[in-house]
Amino acid sequence: METSTIWNPGAWRDMSALQQPDWPDPAAVDAVAKELQSWPPLVFAGEARTLQAQLATVAAGEAFLLQAGDCAESFLDHSADSVRDRLKVLLQIAAVLTYAAGTPIVKVSRMAGQFAKPRSSPTEMVGGVEIPSFRGHIVNSDEPVAAARVPDPRRMLDAYHHAAATLNLLRAFTDGGFADLGKVHAWNNEFVASSPQGQRYEQIATQIDRALAFMRAVGIDTDNPALHQVDVWTSHEALLLEYEEALTRQDSLTGDWYDCSGHFLWIGERTRAPRGAHVAFLAGVGNPIGCKIGPTADPAEVVELCRRLNPGRVPGHLTLITRMGASKVRDALPPILEAVRDSGEPVIWSCDPMHGNTFTSGTGLKTRRLDDIVAEIDGFFAAHRTAGTRAGGVHLEITGAAVTECLGGGDNVTEADLDREYTTLCDPRLNAKQSLDLAFHLADLMTQGAR
Repeated sequence: METSTIWNPGAWRDMSALQQPDWPDPAAVDAVAKELQSWPPLVFAGEARTLQAQLATVAAGEAFLLQAGDCAESFLDHSADSVRDRLKVLLQIAAVLTYAAGTPIVKVSRMAGQFAKPRSSPTEMVGGVEIPSFRGHIVNSDEPVAAARVPDPRRMLDAYHHAAATLNLLRAFTDGGFADLGKVHAWNNEFVASSPQGQRYEQIATQIDRALAFMRAVGIDTDNPALHQVDVWTSHEALLLEYEEALTRQDSLTGDWYDCSGHFLWIGERTRAPRGAHVAFLAGVGNPIGCKIGPTADPAEVVELCRRLNPGRVPGHLTLITRMGASKVRDALPPILEAVRDSGEPVIWSCDPMHGNTFTSGTGLKTRRLDDIVAEIDGFFAAHRTAGTRAGGVHLEITGAAVTECLGGGDNVTEADLDREYTTLCDPRLNAKQSLDLAFHLADLMTQGAR
């Protein structure tokens, strides 16, 4: 992808940029961006190329993409335990899918950068007072007072430091033995272990232990790094364009530009206008990228997005992440699948079953039903079977904490339970038990598709 002579990181500035903060002091934003430009990259171009090679195997039907993590990362919750517990659930889901479906899993976390959030309204009502909406800790505070909601550009520097700390922990956990298949039992969260989901997971973990013991017994080398280390890549929505531009670097080996704030970046449903600033920006970076596609998307517009975001038609470079809603997926998705299929554009199809299924409960809290999430995934797989295309991945909002934010699951979380442990900064997440429920269902779908 030779972009260095036809694109530069500021190419988006002449376009309409939606969902950007109303900065009170543009000069302060420029000063922060200039400072960030002098700081080291958070990730490296070679890492992004390695991920792209792995995603090419997904595009070829030889692997499956698991993208999962927090809705909105918090500056207040970045401890080693928090990072470890989110990683645990990701590894558990991947183990279930790999073992049950016999498919390699490309693991991409929503971590180390998911600090900005698009909002449906620039303001919200709190206690009868209208104040600016919370746009993620990279922009303003979640404190429900007007003064705390004023956008502060120096929070971009804080976001960089928090991302660096999280990346450091992720690399330590994944390279230092925590992700070793011999530790597969240790990935089971304490509050999950005694549940039916946890017990079913333990059965898989025991079978993996026996398989490793057999390999050693017959003289097969089990010192292969693939059994002891794992690649877990980082991703986030590339929403705050000043931040993304400031962390974009030109690779000294290839001359191509890479957004070094994360390995994988995506464009949201609200900012995917083909001629908008976010598409103009991500069209020029060498990272693997994604684009959210909702039920109102026009099939021809989606084909145009493919051509703009992946002009080199590189397999694995572009992932289309559909977010239709359980009630719409079977009608809205097929025309889009058919249009992209007929265009010949190479894409990975991933399902975000979370965002189209959000509603406000009777108690005033945003929530989602696990049954709706499962139903959207079922509709996603069914649509691909009909179109002759491949269901290549899922995109989930999960946490390792014992939250009560989504309804249903093994614990049968009800609306009355929601405020018991509702800690999300923005949208409701699946807890570890619900995540395993979903993992086993997904493994069954993948196994059926392989028959």
